[in-house]
Amino acid sequence: MEKHPSDQENPRYAWLMVAVVFTISALAFGALGSISVFLKPLASEFGWGRGQTSLGYTTISFSSAVFGILWGFVADRYGTRWFGVVAAIVMSFSLFMLSRQESISEFYAYYFLFGAFGTAMATTPLYANVGFWFRMNPGLALGITAAGGAVGQALVPYLCGLSIMAYGWQATYEHLAISYLIIALPIGFLIRESPWRERVRLEPDAEVRHFPLSEIEVIAWISVAVIFCCNCMAVPIVHLVPMLTDQGNTLEYGTRALFILMIAGALGRIVGGRLADMIGALPAYILMSLGQTISVMWFPQVEGTTALYLLAIFFGFTYSGVMSCILICTRMMVSPRFAGRAMSITSFFGWGGMGMGGFLGGYFYDVTGNYEWSFGFASAAGVVNLIVLTLFYLRLRDRIKAVLSRSL
Repeated sequence: MEKHPSDQENPRYAWLMVAVVFTISALAFGALGSISVFLKPLASEFGWGRGQTSLGYTTISFSSAVFGILWGFVADRYGTRWFGVVAAIVMSFSLFMLSRQESISEFYAYYFLFGAFGTAMATTPLYANVGFWFRMNPGLALGITAAGGAVGQALVPYLCGLSIMAYGWQATYEHLAISYLIIALPIGFLIRESPWRERVRLEPDAEVRHFPLSEIEVIAWISVAVIFCCNCMAVPIVHLVPMLTDQGNTLEYGTRALFILMIAGALGRIVGGRLADMIGALPAYILMSLGQTISVMWFPQVEGTTALYLLAIFFGFTYSGVMSCILICTRMMVSPRFAGRAMSITSFFGWGGMGMGGFLGGYFYDVTGNYEWSFGFASAAGVVNLIVLTLFYLRLRDRIKAVLSRSL
């Protein structure tokens, strides 16, 4: 296809978009990850069960999933120009109202709002936008962008833990609300639509897709896989801090372990993106999934700070690599005009898996009194994910062979 002049428009702005979405998604995922830090203080304050409280994670995941599809359709039709601004306002408002909560229904309602108009707008549709700012090495660009989520999940829970110990959970929610508004609102106005996606949106025939499987089949395979890989990763994200404090460690110790896990995850998302550029998105997805599946089951058994940190680093690196590879698979396998919807649909199933994993991790704890079954379930879900991805790889390989044989 003949190169359009706008393909080279604002190359520096493309990297500014990476920085903006990196920051906004860091805030969105940071609040999500901090639920694990608020879990025990809220359960103690209101007498809620561990499973009941961790259902807040499920709530934000569910609302992000459902509304993500809506925002994906909106993004493909109208663009994402105001998504960052709306997300900044709603995230700040939700966090402020959480500081005033008095019941479990309010806890669920405000996290539902945060997910529906915060996380759902600040992540997947903006990732789709960023991915099509780049024709060369989109995996690296998306990997760096997605690393924001890991950085947020490292810094925000850690800072929340320190704040809770010093000021209590209510003041901590207030501090988050103010900080989010100050950081996210100004940069939200910097978001612009990718020239490539904008052109294809206005001229549907401007882009010809060349991929051996239909977009519907691609999204179906990825969606089934992410249900299970997100079940796998959700258990340690939500329950690592409570598990460590149950073992007699301080809250600071638990949040430090989560901090290390997520910082390793930031590197994992960048490396995962680069690896996808080098060996292909689907093989990179399989490799990173193997790593998270092998490592997740060892969290309840590991003893000693050094061993815990090494395990956290390995799991964080591989689980976050998975997150990047999901985005890059979608970016490379669908057309620009379908990207917002495609990423939102796969994200729907991903959020569903995250919510399910977060809840079931708490449920198995309530039933058994320990986290052995919770992390065992996470590993089993990872195995199913690997089976689905392997079948997808074989299907794609056979389809490529069939296309090549017809062209000879």
